[in-house]
This record gives sequence, structure tokens and C-alpha cells, in this order.
Amino acid sequence: MIVCSINQISKMYAGTWIFQDITLQLHEKERVALIGTNGCGKSTLMKCIAGIEHVDAGTLSYKKDITIGMLDQIPNVTEPVTVEELLKQSFEEVYKVEMQLNQVTEKMGDPKEQHQLEKLYKHYASLQEKFEEMNGYAIESKINGVLQGLDLEQLRTHTFQSLSGGEQTKVGLAAILLEEPDLLLLDEPTNHLDMEALDWLEDYLNNYNGTVLVISHDRYFLDRITTSTVEIDSGAIEQCKGNYSNFVQEKEKRLMIEFQAYQDQQKKIKKMKEAIKRMRDWANRADNPKMHKRARNMERALERINKIDRPQLERKTAALEFQKAKRSGKDVIVVEAASKMIEDRILFSDINLLLQFQEKAAIIGKNGVGKSTLLRMILGEVPVEEGTVKLGASVKVGYLSQKGLVGYDDWTVVDAYRDVAEIEEGKARHRLSKFLFYGKEVFQKVKDLSGGERTRLRLAQIMAENVNFLILDEPTNHLDIDSREVLEEALEEFKGTMLVVSHDRYFLNKLIDRIFWIENEGLYSYIGNYEAVKQERLQQKA
Repeated sequence: MIVCSINQISKMYAGTWIFQDITLQLHEKERVALIGTNGCGKSTLMKCIAGIEHVDAGTLSYKKDITIGMLDQIPNVTEPVTVEELLKQSFEEVYKVEMQLNQVTEKMGDPKEQHQLEKLYKHYASLQEKFEEMNGYAIESKINGVLQGLDLEQLRTHTFQSLSGGEQTKVGLAAILLEEPDLLLLDEPTNHLDMEALDWLEDYLNNYNGTVLVISHDRYFLDRITTSTVEIDSGAIEQCKGNYSNFVQEKEKRLMIEFQAYQDQQKKIKKMKEAIKRMRDWANRADNPKMHKRARNMERALERINKIDRPQLERKTAALEFQKAKRSGKDVIVVEAASKMIEDRILFSDINLLLQFQEKAAIIGKNGVGKSTLLRMILGEVPVEEGTVKLGASVKVGYLSQKGLVGYDDWTVVDAYRDVAEIEEGKARHRLSKFLFYGKEVFQKVKDLSGGERTRLRLAQIMAENVNFLILDEPTNHLDIDSREVLEEALEEFKGTMLVVSHDRYFLNKLIDRIFWIENEGLYSYIGNYEAVKQERLQQKA
């Protein structure tokens, strides 16, 4: 059954069409991925479906009595309220019935109300039946399950206003999941989630009774949950049954078929043009009007051919390439018996870590265990409580923080790049074009850049520094799928050493050969990528 029908809708901003004539149907219990490059209109389309944005053309129709819920990145909460109280608001109607049940129970025990006991019994039975239909007895279990699954249990009694932006986003996700709408709209739901929370969310959505439309750049997540994939490209959409990997395979097949049809048509057009040219030449030599007429008829036939546009086999993406640098010594990082506390809380104690030349390693663990802090200890930005942290000989570090480029807010893009590259402006602009900064864009202020643009600019700086050791903190944050794949290709070719903090499991499976897992104030070392280490840990627990 169709829960939402989107018929030839179009949306314009500031005189520019974001998308045009989009037609799409969402069916019951479908889990649909909405993908595309940053800025292509995914979030705008989702807001149109939710009724937050209006459309400039076309219509949207919905199943009768449908409930729609959309994840806002941070819920709009004005009154002081605890996390648990906020989540209970998702069951406001159920709690009203529960309160009525309690009121009737009190009356049934009141001697003054004994004369209408039979009436109260019937009212109680009616309310209890309604309460059971609303699954009221399972509410506490649901709230506890979501709090535990999204690692919010310790924040239960905290006020929502006291939480960090990432924690508020997670609470917003918990609230929308508890509402269980018929049509669930999720825009980047995996942001700020650690590995265990990601696994829980995937299992939850795979068992969800309603329809799910999700925007995400997490390929592993999309492969695990989606049954259909929709891509917005140049204002139009393309849909394919199956998860993201299936969509990529089918798209490649379709593009190759279209390219072959384009090439065949081009050969046919070339032959017709050559035939027309020869016939005209013969007609002129023989002064033959009939042959002139045949040439003209062929020309008209050529004009009537429905020309196939050349398929775009590859999108314009950043050209990321690391320069060859002087190699470091064998031992790149040596951490011995190191400990760290923050506000009387032990992050980790007596940990050891050895990373050697050309290893590509990741630090993994729950949010708040100290992954980014450990990176900053290695960089020398945070002091060690006990133990030692040493960089090896001839190590030159390139560091990418979660925020991309920082400390250059009032600089222009080109000046920030030249601060590191130390080259003249024309050459700098040419290089920046490889990182998708074109024309006047190089003169905009760094503070006005998006998260993805800040990441690209910092990567441009790093690649101009000839580093041999990369420290990357959530490098795929803010990047769309195409940009992630380009970064992965560049990192595969990088000849130095790499240490990364990331929740991008696709990235970890593709690039990482060693994992350091922070858990229970300790650090545990494993050989292999994320999937191999995950299986090893499951076997150990079993």
C-alpha cells in the first residue's frame, strides 16, 4: 500500500530550481535511502514530504490518518525538562489514559462513590482496554530500551538544556523513534552515534513496522537497513530496488548500456554525415538534382533523430593526492603506561600503544571514552597524567580535526592555503580547483565554509606539507559518499603511517589493518579491519 505519493513536485530557492518534476512513491514497510551529493536537495525534499517546506509545483498525497515524524537535528525545547520527561512526552495520550485509570481506581475505593460502583467498574474496564490497545504497559520498557540502545542511560535525569549538541541530537532521535510514526523521516541519524549504538539502531529500523526514509552518507548503515535507494542528481531522481551496494552496481550497468547506445548512435550519425557529404559531392559533379534531393532527405532524417546525451560516467570530484615525503623511523608512536583523567574521571590508565611505519590503525570505543583525547596527547596538545607518549624519529604529522580547518576563520580560502603551501596566488588557485574551490570561491572567508568545505581545505593544506604520519579525527564527517570514496582512494595510496578515529565502518573495513579499542579504562590491540575485529570480540565474549 502507498503511504505517500509524490507527483511531479518542484522546489525553487532564490530563483534557482533545487529539483524539478520529481515523482516518487513510498510504500508500507519500505526502508528507502535518499542519497546524493551535498547541496543536491535531499533535506529540502524530506522537509517537503514532512510538510515543513511548501512545494512550488506538483502535489503530495498521503494515506488516510497517516502519522509522520521527522528527526530534527536538535529538538526545539524551551522549558527546562529532563531527558526522561522529554521522552515521556512521546506518550502523552497514553499517560492521560493512565491518569484516568488512577482517578477511577481512587473513586472505586471511596465509600462515598459506592452507589455508582457498577458504573465505575465499566468505565475502568473501558479505560484498561484502551490502555492495553495503546500498549501502555510496555512504555517504560520502550523508553529504557531506547535509552540503553543509544547510550543515553546515564543522561536520564539530566536537563535537556545542559546536554551537548551531539547529546541533544541523540535525544531527538530517541524521541522520534518512540513516537513510532507511520512514516519515519531521518536526516543523518547516525551522526554522534558510536559503534554499539549504530548496531542497535540498525536492528531497530530493520524491525520497524512503519515506512522509513533516511538520508545518510554511511554506506555500511545503508547496506544493512535499506530495501530501496533513491538518488537525487542534477535535480532529477533515479530509483532502484535494493540497498546502496546494489544501487551502485545497477547504476554502473545502466551507465555502460547508455554509453554504448550513445557510441552506437554517434557512429551512425557519423556515417550518415559522411554519406550526405559524398552524395552532395557526386551531385555537384554530375549536376544531378535527384541526388541533391536524396542528400537533403537524408539530412532531414538526421535532424529528426532523437539525439542521446553523452552519459556522465564520472562526477567532478576533488583530486586528492598525497605528495611523496621523507620516510619516518620504524617506531612512529610509542605510548607506555599512560594514564589520563578529566574532572576526576579516569578515561584510561596504564595503557600501551605501539604504531610502526606504514601501519594504518584506528582507535575505536564508545563516545566519551577518550579517543580524541588520546589523539591530542599524541599531538602534545594535552598533557599525560602518568607514563610517556613519544613520536619516533623523522615523523612529520598532518592532523585533521573533526571540525576540518580551524584557526583561520577571518582568512580567505586562498590565503589559508598559501599560509601552508607558500606559493604564489595563481598557482594556489589552480591547486585549490582540484579540491573543488573555483573562481571567486577562493576569496570567501573560512568562517563561511560548510563542514565538508573546511575538511577539503584542511586536506589541501596537509597534502602541501609532505607529511609522513596522518592523524585523522572523524575524517569522513561532513563528506558526501563521492568525496568519501575519493579520500579513501588517496589514503590507500598514502605511503606513510595513519592513525584515525572514526565511526565510518565502511572506511574502517577498507583501509584499516590494526585496531586499538578503548574499553573499561584500558586499551586493547587487534590485527585486522573493523569487521574482522568485531567478529573476534564476539567470539571472545561467547
